[in-house]
Amino acid sequence: MKIHILHDIQEGPYGGGNQFLKSLREHLRRDDAYEERARRADVILLNSHQNLAGALALKAADARKSFVHRVDGPVSEIRDSHRRIDDTIYRINEVLADGTVFQSEWSQRRNRSLGMPGNRFETVVLNAPDPEIFHPRGKRPFDPGRKTRIVAASWSSHPNKGFDAYQWLDDHLDFTRYEMTFIGRTPVPFRNIHVIEPLPSPELAGRLRDHDVFVTASRRDPCSNALIEALHCGLPAVALNDGGHPEIVGRGGELFDRREEIPERLERIRARYEVFCEGIRLPGMSEVAGAYRSFMGRVHRARVEGVYKGKRLLPRRWAREQAALARWAILRKAEGLGDRFRRRGPS
Repeated sequence: MKIHILHDIQEGPYGGGNQFLKSLREHLRRDDAYEERARRADVILLNSHQNLAGALALKAADARKSFVHRVDGPVSEIRDSHRRIDDTIYRINEVLADGTVFQSEWSQRRNRSLGMPGNRFETVVLNAPDPEIFHPRGKRPFDPGRKTRIVAASWSSHPNKGFDAYQWLDDHLDFTRYEMTFIGRTPVPFRNIHVIEPLPSPELAGRLRDHDVFVTASRRDPCSNALIEALHCGLPAVALNDGGHPEIVGRGGELFDRREEIPERLERIRARYEVFCEGIRLPGMSEVAGAYRSFMGRVHRARVEGVYKGKRLLPRRWAREQAALARWAILRKAEGLGDRFRRRGPS
């Protein structure tokens, strides 16, 4: 079984979803399970709302392919955008996807609450980073006698990424006991927090290992790759009790409901630092890639063996869905969503 990820994977510093898919692709390549050309693959992995027109073209050209949909969001809650984006994801999932992968149980519940129909094959798989880059080896030793070094990171500058909490920390954190760095894009200026521009993954990982604790205040984040990368680098986390954060942090950190609680949560980690480090328990990329392969294999075998007929896309339905996606592309452009939309099929 050969897999192709239908996504315009970018090199260099980029969003978390892109970085995860890039790492997943490299792992599948090492296992000789990846097909570079989509038309030759047995299973197509779609990502959220991207390259949907190309996916429809592939389905129309070869009905034997199996399609698995990695669902994000709800996107409208993450980006405060039009519900039609989620409705389009749900429509494509219903029409095209033989299997659905959610990135967290929270995401599965929230999408279902917005009306996403169930699929015959569904699973939940957390993300994981490249283990050659994001690991605790060489991490700066924790020393309670010096200032505790806090770090936050975000590729996106959207307000939902928690900048109100970081600005509050900039004004209220005891900087005689702590120092804080923010890596990424910020829409607000800081007086006490040191800001570093977005970094390529190897440099980002090195910076993370030079700190002690990761803080994230992002809201409605289904599976924060920034949080996952920091935990894989050995940093306990203080995270907002929202989205997929509780599933990710587990015993490897503390949760807060109000930004005013962050300093007290930081003190808890300072007092029992090694205990929180030992509590970090996340699947690695080998386990995550194995979960993807196992799930896609189960879906594809069911089709090949005739247990499951698979979803069909007749010419009239294909034309109707293409027209719907074209209308949605206009909406995406009007809302300023940066993801590229292509009418042509993939190579």
